[in-house]
Amino acid sequence: MWRVLAARGFGGLTLRAVAAEMAATTGLVTHYFPSKRALVRHALEVLDRRSAGRPRPAEKRVGEASGLVRLRAVLLDVLPLDGPGAANNRIWVGSWDVALADPELAAEHAARYRRARERMAGYVAEARKAGELPAGPDAGDVAAAAQSFVLGLVVQALFAPEEFPPVRQVALVDGYLAGLAAG
Repeated sequence: MWRVLAARGFGGLTLRAVAAEMAATTGLVTHYFPSKRALVRHALEVLDRRSAGRPRPAEKRVGEASGLVRLRAVLLDVLPLDGPGAANNRIWVGSWDVALADPELAAEHAARYRRARERMAGYVAEARKAGELPAGPDAGDVAAAAQSFVLGLVVQALFAPEEFPPVRQVALVDGYLAGLAAG
């Protein structure tokens, strides 16, 4: 399933394609996944687990830091700064279309993004407490804006990697955070 998804995206993720990749019959695949929707749901669950369990280099480097340093690390770890990061982001972005067409999958995606914003809002609050960020809008709103910024940057980097190489992506995140710190 994963190889089909990586090669063909969610549009090409079919029971027949998975069976062919496994050199199995479609009947065998339908024993485990009775429909394409079940297959897509499983793919999204696997993607979510892989995402949650993947190494987070920037977060690992900051150790026990908090506040603005931790927020920066979270934002950097979302970006397609290397091959695996770009591959994972291509799959995530491809999943948006599938999720938007299915209210249940859309709700699950919304919950994932909400959890990420809540985590970032905690770092914003820590940064304010430490004097790294000025008082201002609700921490949840700042986290929503930061998430929107970084997801937009992901899309730009995927479509125009030559215009948004890793060094520029990092510089843009640093500029964004400097703007927040300046108030």
